[in-house]
Amino acid sequence: MNNPAVVTGMGVISSIGSNVAEFTASLRSGRSGIDYLTNETDPAINPGIAASIKDFSADSLIRQYNFLGEDFLRALRICIMRAPRGIQLSALSALEAWCHAGLHNNRPAPHRIALIVGGSNLSKDYSYRLHRKFTDNPAYLNPRYPLHYMDTDHVGTVSHIFGIQGEGFTVGGASASGAVALVKGLQTIRHSEADVCLVIGAMADLSPMELQGFHNIGAMGGRRFKDSPAEACRPFDRDHEGFIYGQACGCIVLESESSFERRGARALATLQAGVVTLDGNHLSDPSEDGEVRSMTLTLKQAGVEASDVGYINTHGTSSPLGDHTEVNAIKRVFDGHLENIWINSTKSLAGHCLTAAGMVESIAAIIQLRESFIHPNLNLDSPIDNQCRFAGKTSCAAAIETVLKNSFGFGGINASLLFSK
Repeated sequence: MNNPAVVTGMGVISSIGSNVAEFTASLRSGRSGIDYLTNETDPAINPGIAASIKDFSADSLIRQYNFLGEDFLRALRICIMRAPRGIQLSALSALEAWCHAGLHNNRPAPHRIALIVGGSNLSKDYSYRLHRKFTDNPAYLNPRYPLHYMDTDHVGTVSHIFGIQGEGFTVGGASASGAVALVKGLQTIRHSEADVCLVIGAMADLSPMELQGFHNIGAMGGRRFKDSPAEACRPFDRDHEGFIYGQACGCIVLESESSFERRGARALATLQAGVVTLDGNHLSDPSEDGEVRSMTLTLKQAGVEASDVGYINTHGTSSPLGDHTEVNAIKRVFDGHLENIWINSTKSLAGHCLTAAGMVESIAAIIQLRESFIHPNLNLDSPIDNQCRFAGKTSCAAAIETVLKNSFGFGGINASLLFSK
């Protein structure tokens, strides 16, 4: 059973936009969200560069939804205003996607709506901050901490806000988590477990400890670009050093074709196929064969030829090993068609959003598919390959019908998705 799922709603909060419209404008203009990490109370983190969400105000975003009525907004505030920021982002990106899909006016029965949250170990900075207070006076620990530190609090909070009573769970796939969640959402719709499925790619709220850890294993870049942070993330460029952390959360509403037609909803795109494969490797090094298998099986599941794909939104982390491995895998799968396939990495603008990356970048892929443009691949001065059709430093018009989205995570987790108009 390979029925597709219809994308009927999207929501996003990131360093380059606090909603889909702002995010789209940043993609078109090539605006980077990467800058210095500044927090005077933390230890000095090397290299101290990230795509952080700045000036975030949950209350300001909530006020944009006055049309939902005061009772709903009051209940929403009660659920999230004292919750960790990651929970707030999940709820608010889901709210945008919910309204974008028209579910606030016309929704299926609560038990026919499912909820899947992509990500694990999501609240590291929340625990890190509370630990300081806990060591001073344990009695003043937030009584809701036992709920908030668990990843399932994203599921509980969002399901409470929208009255969701179908299936609900979290899935962890490291940096592929957002894409893995979309694969599970597609399967949920495909097997008629739900009519509508909200799929969230939750923010990885890293503490200084995790950031330093990634630096210590050589995964993070920016060492040579301390004086020019916007140039630090350079997917597929010969001067790439490693990934630059990005903060973001996104949500996509998937819907069955019958529900979509019954509700008279608007189709943004179709998720034709999605595959997750393992390399059988617990380390952080990627596998070319694993990535080839992920892409090949996705094309096969969708019944699409390599020549049908017009654009690949890559994993493209800006790490030397990762970029070279993905390019080599793409060349094997799309041999003979590379000159007709646009390739870029959304991480060059929004950083590596880790657990949310596959979701946020799928939203970027759908936006480009719908609006017929390719966003820039920033800082690509000296490409590592001369056969691939990499995007330039400015956006360009492109009439594309089908896009492949790759997400690859530490521990040999590979995920690929195929979207079409």
